[in-house]
Amino acid sequence: MNKKIEKIHKRLIVSCQALPDEPLHSSFIMGRMALAAAEGGACGIRANTKEDIKEIKSKVDLPIIGIVKRDYEDSKVYITPTMREVDELMEVNPEIIAADATMDLRPGGVTLEEFYRKVRKKYPSQLLMADCSTIEEMIYADQLGFDFIGTTLVGYTEQSRQMKIENNDFEIIREVVRRAKHPVIAEGNIDTPEKAKRVIELGAYSVVVGSIITRPQLITKAFADALAEKAAAADAAG
Repeated sequence: MNKKIEKIHKRLIVSCQALPDEPLHSSFIMGRMALAAAEGGACGIRANTKEDIKEIKSKVDLPIIGIVKRDYEDSKVYITPTMREVDELMEVNPEIIAADATMDLRPGGVTLEEFYRKVRKKYPSQLLMADCSTIEEMIYADQLGFDFIGTTLVGYTEQSRQMKIENNDFEIIREVVRRAKHPVIAEGNIDTPEKAKRVIELGAYSVVVGSIITRPQLITKAFADALAEKAAAADAAG
């Protein structure tokens, strides 16, 4: 592992993303968000699109996990689904490129193995992260040779929703850390400092935290909903 990547070992990676339908959608804003995260102690950034990554790189000197989210009509896969997105990311050279590594077929009916082999052949030295939704997907991605295994999509796919109900996130992380040969990056539903500390204690290489830090509309909604619920209860009581 190179020295820059070693900076994220047992440390916090902040996901700085805002999609087109979100109020903070702007490369300018994401650059400042990354700067704020860095000032707060983040040791890495996860970012979406080459435009955002270019801006973020102009503001912080931290390792970046790069993705491109793009929808295709013939596939459920939307995180770096094809070589087109990989090529775009390589224009800005993120330290790690993350891609959906679920069992779902990619656009054009391409399997994960076919996609992985194609990327490895074209960019043999690029570090790759597998965004997975089940333990089985994580172990398969590990066997394929992804450099990092991520718990990113647990609970977000049809095949993982029941697992999300039956297994808490800590059990999933404990299991994949035990079985995988490559480092595990914990991501998803880590919304308190205590949870972040816990996944590192369980053996995760590093931890990604996103919405609870960088999506103020969701943070605000949690407060507003709690107060609305309290007010509704008071009104019902008369």
